[in-house]
Amino acid sequence: MNDEWSATIRPGGKWSGKIGRGKLLRFTALEAGANVSLLLYNADDLTERYNMPDTLKAQHTAHLTRGHTLMSDNGRVLAGIVEDSLGWHDTISAYTTREETDAKYGLSRYQENRNEWLRSGRENFAVELVRCGLGVRDLAPNVNLFSKVICDHAGEMRYDTKHCSAGATVTLRTEMDVVIVLSNTPNPLDPRTAYPSVPVKLEVRTATEAELANDQDYCVSFRPENRRAYENTWEYYSLQSR
Repeated sequence: MNDEWSATIRPGGKWSGKIGRGKLLRFTALEAGANVSLLLYNADDLTERYNMPDTLKAQHTAHLTRGHTLMSDNGRVLAGIVEDSLGWHDTISAYTTREETDAKYGLSRYQENRNEWLRSGRENFAVELVRCGLGVRDLAPNVNLFSKVICDHAGEMRYDTKHCSAGATVTLRTEMDVVIVLSNTPNPLDPRTAYPSVPVKLEVRTATEAELANDQDYCVSFRPENRRAYENTWEYYSLQSR
């Protein structure tokens, strides 16, 4: 993948930015056990954002992989998953809080630990949301890339510690102009008692004409509900004057 832009999000790090539609975003776990929490918003209308219940209900799933889309609360497609080496990305575990982080990994504050303090997902999201013209009231259910969480027969949610190996990748294609907010912090259900966040590389490039969504695209054809969401998205942009 010849990237137009790339960055490595260090353990505990965060990033946000506006990314135009028709871009490919490839995430690569540089070590085993990665987790990147992700939020998505319509860059032109920040009140429209990734909707977890509609995404899962429409696609008859509780996790995401290739072919699945991240749908908005207006029935449009913010992004589709076009490549995936893992086959499972968590949608139901949310993100870590300050209280959870302190309880699991020990008290950590910037005043004493400076840049080595152990950040939580909520704190990272709060900072980046403000930078994007949003706030904590705009926090919503997120996607945890690279993580696998299953529900056993007793209804208990269990985190798979061996799911993500070094070099694992997942690629999203933006179907709208989006604001993306990322937090490289542990999955809340990760049982490891040592702060397990690992560096993750993000590469962004423009999709070729052949790579853009069309009537025969895998994500479009994955389910009838996906096709309707794509049609809503295409209509949204066709009615805008540019």
